[in-house]
Amino acid sequence: MCEFCTKHGDGQIWFKNAANYGNDLMADLNRRRYIKDFFNNTIEEGIVTIGRLETIYQKKKSLPDRLVRQMVDKAGEEHFGQVVTIEDIREIVGRAATVVRIPCACRWAALKKEARCCYSVSYTPETWYQDLDMSYFGTAPDMGLESVSPETAIGQMEALEKDGAVHTIWTMITPFIGAICNCQPGDCLGLRTLAIDVETMYRGEEMAVVDTSLCNGCGLCQEVCHFNAISSNGSGEKCRADINSEKCFGCGLCRNSCPQDALSMMTRSLR
Repeated sequence: MCEFCTKHGDGQIWFKNAANYGNDLMADLNRRRYIKDFFNNTIEEGIVTIGRLETIYQKKKSLPDRLVRQMVDKAGEEHFGQVVTIEDIREIVGRAATVVRIPCACRWAALKKEARCCYSVSYTPETWYQDLDMSYFGTAPDMGLESVSPETAIGQMEALEKDGAVHTIWTMITPFIGAICNCQPGDCLGLRTLAIDVETMYRGEEMAVVDTSLCNGCGLCQEVCHFNAISSNGSGEKCRADINSEKCFGCGLCRNSCPQDALSMMTRSLR
């Protein structure tokens, strides 16, 4: 069981603990201040910082261990994530009382492009997002918040997955769960930190496995994997997909691409 589950799961997976979506956590003034300044402080500053770190990483092929630890520790306290499967999404969002779709702050900060692929989920009629400064996206402060039904949100996220999005869930001052994001490499701050070996999100609770009796080694799964976790083993008719469990983040995108239904998800025994 991961550290988050031990501390914040109440005997279960941390992101399935309803208390972590509870509105009572919003009584914390520190969290409310964090949310109010989230776009400018966390996202804008994060985009600038990641750009500098990517330059250093490209030159030196690594970052100082002390810096990496500081970044991971800070993320764990403030804004930490985990990859989740579409099955997790259906369970989490299906229980929600309120779901609101908002633009992705990462993509707006990096590209000034609005992409509505982030979701606020609440298990009570009360919501937390009223503290967000939506004028960040160049609109009136109360615009950009789109209420959707749980069923609609799930359908939208299923469509995003077909376009190659990785589902992730994030805290807003741990353990309060503030958002479900649908991330694309190059745009998402979380995925960009992974690319420089700074893990500000956990691997999913599940990982992909290959049924070698069904796999024909076509390589389509390798093409769609955002984590470079799949390689080919063997050659010719004996070629099969091989999944590195350490690199696999358990998003499930590879199974969607397999014409042979040779890929499935299984519970990860060890993180």
